[in-house]
Formats: sequence, structure tokens, C-alpha cells
Amino acid sequence: MHLPAAINSFKSSNLISWKTTGKLQQTLAGCIELSRKTLQSGKVSKVKIWPGFTGQGRYFEFHSNLIPASIDFVRESLLCTSLCKDGYKIRTVEHLLSALEAKGIDNCRIQIQSLDSEDTEVEVPIFDGSANAWVEAIEQVGRKEALDRCGNNVEKLAPYLSEPFYFSRNDSFMVAFPASKVHISCGIDFPKGK
Repeated sequence: MHLPAAINSFKSSNLISWKTTGKLQQTLAGCIELSRKTLQSGKVSKVKIWPGFTGQGRYFEFHSNLIPASIDFVRESLLCTSLCKDGYKIRTVEHLLSALEAKGIDNCRIQIQSLDSEDTEVEVPIFDGSANAWVEAIEQVGRKEALDRCGNNVEKLAPYLSEPFYFSRNDSFMVAFPASKVHISCGIDFPKGK
């Protein structure tokens, strides 16, 4: 089974239910702006992250196209995670999205530009190869309770797994188990050179 088919199968099953967390949705308390030469293309990308309203989630804006930071838009890429929609691709999103999740930012607009206005692909800068630059930027502006367009707060929902889930392809696999807290274990084994 290919990854998109596995994802769709997983999402359409009864394995996932959404429950309230007892916490309110959060957003940034201000705007973040960072730019840097990117790793794979070598081009400079500029990223501005704006506070968002409740229910908007995290999404990218590239050439006026909106691409939600959702598994629905993930496409297979070599050595990075890419989001694609309507012919536009945003690569190396994993460090930034991990930082936003770790710091509890549920809603924000991530505006990204490359210096070449003709590009249909753009990369998120990865700085030192970790999420640290993004974490520091988020901590510097802080976070606040996100509100809807009428000024109301909204409780955060989280997915809950009802039974174990297993997916494998070639020499890779993923296993998920129901649990009250998130616990992630991972590993990688690169082949040794001859």
C-alpha cells in the first residue's frame, strides 16, 4: 500500500476520534520574520508567520495560494517533507511545523517567498538542521489565546486512537498505539559504505 492510500485508509476508519483537551486554541502573540539560504535549492527564502484565528489551523501562503499544513497535502519527497497543492510545492516543512506543534501554536498563517517570483516550489529554511531557530523565534514573540472572528475562544481538539495501527513499506514501518500521552520513538539505520 502506498503512503497516500494508507493515510486515507487510516483517516476514513474508526481508528481515530476527536476529543476535547480542556485547553484553548493558541496562536502567536506577534509576527515572526526569518530568511535564509535554503539547503537543497540554495535559494533564499523569506518566511513570515502571522497570528491566526481559531479553527484556521496552520497553513502556508505561497504566491497567494493557501496550502494547509495537513497530511492531506503531503507528497513523497527525497530527504524532506513536502506539501503540495494546485501545482505549488513547499519543501522542508518538518522543522518549522515541529516547532509550532512543540510550542503549542495551533493557528497561524505562514507566508513564504523565494526571491524568484516564477518559482512554483519553495523551501523553508532549516538553519542549523534543527528546529531551534524556529523555537527561539516563537519563544521571543510568545503565544496567546486564539480567538474566532467574533472574539470568542475555542477549545482545542486532539485525535485519539482507538486501537493499534501498523503501516510498512519496503524497510520502513510505523506503529501507533492508543495512549493517554504522546510518546514517540524512532530510529534510522543507514547502510554502511563498502
